[in-house]
Order: sequence, then structure tokens, then C-alpha cells
Amino acid sequence: MTALIVALVAGAVIGLALGGLGGGGSVLAVPALIYLLDFTPAAATTASLIIVTITSVTALVGHARDGNVAWRTGLLFAAAGIVPAMLAGALSSHLPEAVLTVAFAVIAALAALRMLRPQHTARSGRVHAGKAGAAGAGLGAVTGFLGVGGGFLAVPALVSVLGLTMRLAVGTSLLVITINSLAALTARAGSGVQLNWAVIAPFTAAAILGAWDGKRLSKKIKGKTLQRVFAYVLLAVAAFMLVDVIA
Repeated sequence: MTALIVALVAGAVIGLALGGLGGGGSVLAVPALIYLLDFTPAAATTASLIIVTITSVTALVGHARDGNVAWRTGLLFAAAGIVPAMLAGALSSHLPEAVLTVAFAVIAALAALRMLRPQHTARSGRVHAGKAGAAGAGLGAVTGFLGVGGGFLAVPALVSVLGLTMRLAVGTSLLVITINSLAALTARAGSGVQLNWAVIAPFTAAAILGAWDGKRLSKKIKGKTLQRVFAYVLLAVAAFMLVDVIA
């Protein structure tokens, strides 16, 4: 199977997960790039940021059109993550590949466990500025360091910390992810990482198309069922990555 076909298939699967779950699908982009397309961990995390940014912008347009983006809240939340995203993005290119792989496996496992936990409903009351800032900074650091969008972290944080409804949280998380990803990419500019655009371009295009199909898929399959299946896939990927490093 050629690299082009693998990129198209992997991109479509990840897009389906993004569209069907409203976040979290990008966690599979890095291991797909590493194990299926022979990217180094450093190149995979950078390429993932490009894929995540473009896909998030595309999805954000649709959510904004439907009025499902809290712009002021999202911009304030993202502002807290810009500096951490840039610092983490600059740091990641200087770390050993094994460290990046282990860190990513841990984050993937945590994302899976988060998906398996019961979802919290939006709360009312005063928003704690310190908690909101800490959550935004943490998300920015994860995005910059590992090249993931962080929707699996952003959506729960926007619901539980900032009190948004789930519908608004999903749309607003795309705004946050876009800004953090752009900040991380800016920090990685000039790092010398070689990127294979012949793979990244079709991968991204397939992810965008897959995300639209994922929205339709989510209407046919119960959201909780789809989320649990994806969580178990993530756990398996995390375990595989850890075993690969140890071996």
C-alpha cells in the first residue's frame, strides 16, 4: 500500500472520529504518522499540528455559522494557552524521541480514560478566573508539546470550569485549539524538522472530508457508544506505543 493511500485512509478515519465525537480524534494522528507513514516523533507532532489547525478552522466555520461559538470566552481561554503552547512547542524539538513517544502514550491513555468517565453537565455560578487560566495554560502546553488539538481536554474544561453548554463547548473548543495550534507552529518554525508535504496534504484533505461524514455518522450511532469504542482504541494505541519504546 502506497504512502498516499495510507495517508488518505488514516486521514479519513481520524476525520470520522473528529466529526463523530466533536474532539479527540486528532490524538490518533501522531501514532498514524509515526507507525504507518514513517515520520519521526518530532516530525509527526509538527505535521499533526498542521493537520489539526486546518481541520479545526474548517470545522469552526460550520459551528460559527450555527451560532455555537462563545467568541469572547474562547479567546480569553485561548489567551492563557498561547505562551505555554509556544514554549512547549519550542522545547519538544530538543527532546529525545523516546521521551516524546512515552509522553504522547500517557496523554492518549488519559484521553481514553476521560472519555470512559461519565460526562459532567454544565454548571451555573461564578467562574473562577484562576482555574480557567490554569486550564487554558495546561491545554496550550499539551497542544504545543505533543501536537494534539486537545479537544478531549478543552471540551470538559469549558463545560466544568467555564459553565458552557456541551454544544457551545464543542464549537468554542475549536477556536481554542486553532489558536493554540497556530502558536505552537509559530514556535516550531525554523526548528529544522523535515516535513513530507506529499503525505501531509492528502492526509489533511481526507481528515476534513471525514469530519463531515463523522457528523452524519454521529446521528446514526449513539454518541456514548461511539465514544467508548474510540476510547478503547486509544488505550490500545497507548499500550502499543509504550511497549514499542520499552522493547
